Amino acid sequence: MFKFLFDIDTWQEVSDSLTKNKIRTVITMIGVWWGILLLIGLLGSARGIENKFNSEFGDFATNSVFVWAQSTSRPFKGFQEGRRPRLKFSQLDNIRNNVPGIELVVPRNQNQSLVVRKFLSGSFGVSGDFPILDKIQKKNLISGRWINQNDIDLNKKIVVINDDVYKQIFEKDENAIGEYIVINNINFKVVGVFKQGNFDFGGSMHIPFTTFQQIYNQGDNIGWLTITGKPDYNIKQIENDAKLILRNMNRIHPNDNRAFGSFNLGERFEQLTGFLTGMQFLTWFVGIATLIAGVFAIGNILLITVKERTKEIGIRRALGATPFEIKRQIVLEAVFLTIIAGIFGIISGGWILMAMDSFFGQGPESTLVNPSVSIFIVFISLIILVIFGTLIGLIPAGRATSIKPIEALREE
Repeated sequence: MFKFLFDIDTWQEVSDSLTKNKIRTVITMIGVWWGILLLIGLLGSARGIENKFNSEFGDFATNSVFVWAQSTSRPFKGFQEGRRPRLKFSQLDNIRNNVPGIELVVPRNQNQSLVVRKFLSGSFGVSGDFPILDKIQKKNLISGRWINQNDIDLNKKIVVINDDVYKQIFEKDENAIGEYIVINNINFKVVGVFKQGNFDFGGSMHIPFTTFQQIYNQGDNIGWLTITGKPDYNIKQIENDAKLILRNMNRIHPNDNRAFGSFNLGERFEQLTGFLTGMQFLTWFVGIATLIAGVFAIGNILLITVKERTKEIGIRRALGATPFEIKRQIVLEAVFLTIIAGIFGIISGGWILMAMDSFFGQGPESTLVNPSVSIFIVFISLIILVIFGTLIGLIPAGRATSIKPIEALREE
């Protein structure tokens, strides 16, 4: 059945047909070329944005909300407006036990401190944290270890620093593990160095939570909370429930929305995920619509070509060519044009993505990360092109087989 594909005469006819008017053939292919180029470019851009998003939030538990105290906006139970409530460590069990869907409640504290080592110094954010923080945001350790429970229990003066702190107070290639640095006039032993993430709530240095409470005289006070929800629970509802409990415990009006501030990472994540999904749908819609327009252009040109080849088709019919053979030849020309234009579009799209990566995907301020399209998507695009090329080729093919040999031979 497919022997004609390997017949040199078949391809000679295709070549003769398409090279009779080279300019028209090239113009015909431009529509499909542009469609596949647009599809590859848009899909690659969408993937680049998604990769950038994942690189920003990839190490963080995205179903999280951060809560901190601000000031009241209403008087309540004898307290005046403008009172500043405090978050307390003793309030955490109440939140854990009374808010459905909570997975973790992690108290955190932070302060800015001068850090000194030998003749080098700098001002950095110091956070007091628990080992469980590593479950919310995985620390990319370069060397050493993270805070452990023994550090918490013994109020150890150890510190985990990020790579920026290391670069500023240590010599290049110097081993920081086991060395001492001075924070707030107190010696701390460096036990770990981690790579700073793009998205990080916290300071450049982490010390045990209990040690922080002691040296900064925090007592029962905490700076802010990180709350994570279980996968099947609405993080927005968890946020509202937690803030309502905090208002009740601090004798704040139930409708006072200013007393506690928050940032709902889970809600933002859902919004961005929805945006990316919509962008991918729009990309496929625009790309395939452009492809269809380009393929229709090929069909229209082939209709003109069939009109010009009326006499040739009549001679072939008179010599014994069947309608199926005539139709097969026209469809082959349509598919051939579509595939060649598509291949050029895929190659051009690859160049476009490499250019986008060079201009927008380099450095910490990049807007795209590795804009690319999978081989599977490219393969699917080619399959779509073959299907469209075949279907659109049937239109001029039907016109060609409707020509009667006697009428075709009279054609001038």
